[in-house]
Formats: sequence, structure tokens, C-alpha cells
Amino acid sequence: MATLTQAESILDVDAAEWNALCGTDQPFIQHGFLASLEASGSVSPELGWQPAHALLRTDDGALVAAAPLYLKDHSMGEFVFDFAWANAYAQVGLNYYPKLLNAVPFTPVSGPRLLARDDGARRALAGALAKLPEHMGVSSLHSLFGDDSSTAAMLGADAHARRGCQYRWFNRGYADFDAFLQQLSSKRRKEIRRERRRMTDAGVAIVVRRPDEIPAALWDTLYAFYDRTYAIRGQDPYLTPAFFAELTTRMRDQVLFFIAYHNDHPVGMAFMMRSADTLYGRHWGCETDYHSLHFETCYYTGIEYCIEHGLACFDAGAQGEHKIRRGFEPVATWSTHVIADPRLEHAIGDFVEREAAMMADFEAEQRQRCNFEQAPATPP
Repeated sequence: MATLTQAESILDVDAAEWNALCGTDQPFIQHGFLASLEASGSVSPELGWQPAHALLRTDDGALVAAAPLYLKDHSMGEFVFDFAWANAYAQVGLNYYPKLLNAVPFTPVSGPRLLARDDGARRALAGALAKLPEHMGVSSLHSLFGDDSSTAAMLGADAHARRGCQYRWFNRGYADFDAFLQQLSSKRRKEIRRERRRMTDAGVAIVVRRPDEIPAALWDTLYAFYDRTYAIRGQDPYLTPAFFAELTTRMRDQVLFFIAYHNDHPVGMAFMMRSADTLYGRHWGCETDYHSLHFETCYYTGIEYCIEHGLACFDAGAQGEHKIRRGFEPVATWSTHVIADPRLEHAIGDFVEREAAMMADFEAEQRQRCNFEQAPATPP
């Protein structure tokens, strides 16, 4: 017999217990990443993220399943857009917020969302989570960017699946960047070489640094680059400076910064993380706009890093059909949704079914535009 409890902070959960359930070294689901978000104030009730992490324990107190869970009073920082659903609730006089979110904040990266000792524990956790909207008196539960096992467990608990599309680069055993380029069409090879040449001609070079290789004086500059990306859109940045300090203390071996220099002056950066087989591009920023700087910092140098270090996959972030022209390939992503109100549950279920068919067609069309007929198996 197992009982579901909820923790008001990931900092109240033992890190070793949590990580023992992950089944992967993907960084974002690890205790250290989630703890860095909360300890830095990037995630907090004041910002509309109330931690309510789900813990499934046996009678003897053993943790057999867990899920990152938040009570949300908005839909920002999620990357699976449900604003139209919130409007539909308002039109029939119902409150969409608060809602429950099973996800990694600000992180549209597919991976485990229901951590478990085994499939039975995962199914038990999914069943318990599906009942929470009714028990807590909230509109819904949303599990975003789940891997296959998490998605299957939620579907077994009668959730609705929603399909999305992202783009990833896969390493097919390339000896170097030029070997990768040879797999592309002549037109695309020329485009990429032209973009990279612009950087060389401008005197811009990228260096890859671990946190312990970054001088103290450079940290403020790197954060200013990140902040500028949001400022030009009129937004506050999601992550505080303290987040990067927390993360590099808790998970320094999985943190990388790709720093662009014009001569000896830093002009841009991409913040990335890695697992044993995958590089993850997360955030970028620059001092001023250089033509092709984003592509060089966020894509091409990352591809080179994967080839050099034998990584199987480069997940460079959400969205971006332009990635097709740069050797990335379309892959499906999944989220699952439990809707408490039966009227809206039916309407949303019908919508995501029709949307999934359109997304499947879109993904097939995108694959026809890329140079690869079949993507390799996606790393976990």
C-alpha cells in the first residue's frame, strides 16, 4: 500500500531519494536543478509557482514514485500554450486558475515527469495525480514534455494527450563538422559555410567553458546577455542571477557556457547543459546584434561539441522551423491533460485529438524538408 503526500518545497525532499528514481542523468529532472530554481527565488509562490511536489511512499516510508508538481495561477514559462483553454473557462463562468502543473519550470525538454521505482509505482502515481484536481478543487492537471513511460502512465489514468513538434540534431557517427555538412544538400552546405564565415571575418570566436573556468568578473556580463534577451521583448527574465550560482554549485559537471568573443571582448553566450549522451541548449544572449552570431553560438558550435565528445543528440531548444535548414530534424513531443469539468473535458479532448492529427501531418511535411529520411532513436 502506498500513500501520496505533497511537499511544499523540493528542498524538503532528500536529494538521494529523489535522484534514485530518475533513471537518467538528464539534468533537468534531477533534484539539483529543481532545488536551484527554488533556492534562487526563480520559482516561488510570489511568482505564481507554488511547489506541491508529489511523493508516493509505502507504509514503511520508502519513496517509490515522485513528480515535480506546482500549483499555478498563470501559464507563463510552460511552452505548451493553453491560453485559449483559460479563455474558454472564463466564457462559461469557470476559473481555469489555479491549475496543477507536472513539469520542469521554464524547460521545454522532453524527459521523465513521473519518477518511479518500477512501472507499477509509476501507474499508481499517475492514478493518484489524476484525482488531485477534484480533491484540491482546481481545474486541471497538466503533465508537460513527458517521456514515453510518463505519457503512457498518464494515458492509462484517462488523461488526454497533446502532440507538439521540436527539432533535434542527431549524431550519425560524423568524424567532424565537414562530414556532417556532406550529408546536407549543396545549397544548405553553402548557407551554413557562409554564416560561419561571417563570424570568422568579423573576428568572432566561440570558446566552451565549464563554470570553474569562468572568471568571477565575467559572470555579471554573462547574466547581462541573458537578461537582454528578455528585455528586448519587454519581459523580466525567468531566472535570477542566484540560479546560476546555485546550479553551478549543485551540478557544475553538467553546466557549460558557449561564450562568443570579439577579439578578447565577450559579446554573447549560450547557456547549455549536458548528459552522458545529449547536449541541451537552454538560454542565450548577446551584447549587440551580430549577423549569424545566434546560429554560430547556439547551433554550429554545439554540433561541433557533440561530434568532438561523441554525444548522440543536440536538443537546442523549443520551436524553430529554421533549424531544418541547419541539419536538425523534427521529433514529436507529448503532454497530457486531466480536465476536471466534464463539459470542458469533452471539448478539450476533441480539440487535442484533431490537433494531434494536424501536428502529425506537419511533422511529416517537415521531415520531407530535411536531408534525413529517418531520425535515430531519441536518447532518454
